[in-house]
Amino acid sequence: MARWEPNARARLQAAALDLFAARGYEQTTAAEIAAVAGLTERTFFRHFADKREVLFANEAAMQAALVAGVADAPDGGELVQAGLEAVADELEPRRDDLRRRASLIASHPALRERELIKQAATADALASALREHGVEAGEAEVSAEVAIVLLRVAFERWLADDDGGSLRSHVGRVRGQLAAVR
Repeated sequence: MARWEPNARARLQAAALDLFAARGYEQTTAAEIAAVAGLTERTFFRHFADKREVLFANEAAMQAALVAGVADAPDGGELVQAGLEAVADELEPRRDDLRRRASLIASHPALRERELIKQAATADALASALREHGVEAGEAEVSAEVAIVLLRVAFERWLADDDGGSLRSHVGRVRGQLAAVR
């Protein structure tokens, strides 16, 4: 086995997406994912708690980008917008894999449930970042929940957009649509 090769985590994620697409999510095992990636099953479980988590492992980086965007925003600036733009920058290069991932998640109730759990955790992290930036608790909570819905809608539209529009532009459009309703 080529355990010494770099990027074991990324190789496992790529192998999982390929196998889930070819064989189906339920029919694919962690051992098969590891084998296709040229790694051991033990290595798989060093990186991921289960085969579902291989699809959600990058959520931590997305959440970190969101929180960092808020933390780095200037006082009096658009905190939520800064966080959403940081997330867009994090996700933009992975569009093709994210399309495959989204399709897979949409077709499995257990994966959709895990996605919702991750979104709730991201909203909590955003609310905490907003509070740390001086936003009142109630306002931070509402802003975070709305931001996650806005991001989800913009993300889905971005994935469906074959015209090459950026995720940032979709976030801006959805945000504008929300503002127009007020």
